[in-house]
Amino acid sequence: MIVKIKWAVIGELRKVLKPLHYPLAVMLVCVRWYAACPLSFRHLEEMMQERGNIVDHSTLHRWSLKIPLILALIFRRRKCPVGMSWRLDETYIKVAGQWKYLYRAINLLGQPEKITIDKSAANTTAIKSVNVDVCLNIELRQSNYLNSIDEQDHRGVKQVTNPMMGFQVLWSAQS
Repeated sequence: MIVKIKWAVIGELRKVLKPLHYPLAVMLVCVRWYAACPLSFRHLEEMMQERGNIVDHSTLHRWSLKIPLILALIFRRRKCPVGMSWRLDETYIKVAGQWKYLYRAINLLGQPEKITIDKSAANTTAIKSVNVDVCLNIELRQSNYLNSIDEQDHRGVKQVTNPMMGFQVLWSAQS
């Protein structure tokens, strides 16, 4: 089953990226390295030259803008519903030289039935006030252990933002 999905995704990618002149494997490796590691396009250009593939940094930039969007569309079509549960947590990030809270939700799919948070009093008050104001009945679960998925996800955010030395505006941090 997994092999069939992989080949189907590669087939769909080839249809969209057919006019491009580079092998699909090279493009996917470059985009994966850029997304997974804190590398610049010029570093990737040098790494590809060492492997015998001459790719310009501006081409890598275009790939990094185009290919993840295509992959997201392909995977979204194949995505199964995961339920109506949100896991909400906050982390500190540096915005314009000041530390700010960044609130993030995982498994966001429609209006939630349950929200899992840590023992934060601010989050508890906010969710209870939304329940009262909008007349919703969202179940609130408070557990540090159930919310550990969020805590692990913050590590990836910090790994990407640390080489950038923070953000200039909060909007770019949210996106």
